Amino acid sequence: MTELLDEILETYGGRTAWADARQISARQFFGGVLWAMKGWPGALNDVQVTVDLHREHTRQEPFFADGHHTDFTPQRVAVETDGGDVVEELLDPRASFAGHELTTPWTRLQLAYFSGYAMWTYTTEPASLLLPGVETEEIGGWTEDGKKFRRLAVTYPAGIATHTPRQVLYVDSDGLIRRRDYTVDIAGRAPSAQYALDFATVDGLVVATSRKIYSTDENNHRIPDPLIVSIDLKDVTVR
Repeated sequence: MTELLDEILETYGGRTAWADARQISARQFFGGVLWAMKGWPGALNDVQVTVDLHREHTRQEPFFADGHHTDFTPQRVAVETDGGDVVEELLDPRASFAGHELTTPWTRLQLAYFSGYAMWTYTTEPASLLLPGVETEEIGGWTEDGKKFRRLAVTYPAGIATHTPRQVLYVDSDGLIRRRDYTVDIAGRAPSAQYALDFATVDGLVVATSRKIYSTDENNHRIPDPLIVSIDLKDVTVR
């Protein structure tokens, strides 16, 4: 583990606090052009999201109907009733995106898969960086808008579903992760940068509550228009 990751963990509440917590839940609000582009304008806006901190699992509810929720893991994504009945499911969901480009429409289950892994990736940081098989390495710094950032390259193992195996985190002088670079492999490897704007401390854990995601150009600079995705969390709880 790198010295930079140690500093991040301390800023976000400490290793022990994250190890003791099991889940983070919040009211989730989505914006941006991606959802209409994929055929689901307004999808999953103002729903409850719950992520597990020690395994990759996300639940979002309601999912298009009262009493229905998503059940996401890397190997399976499903829509289930509150009574446990399976409405629909997709095994090996990653394979269903073969040949997709940025504008290729999604099915409901593909939407649930993408939003499931994306929300898990974002909301569980930095605890997910300690999972088995995740590798980190500090790389060269970056200056943006007059501010200097240290950078942490993260390589995820095959068993973790996320945008792409290698991503880069930008850390400010306070130890907060302010930017995450990646390509969206299931959408034509679109290059993207996600910015964390606001944070809240909940039961000792620091959680980003506002994020904006943009495309990036060949020089790794954000393209300000259009806003691809916005994510806001309210009523965050830790269990």
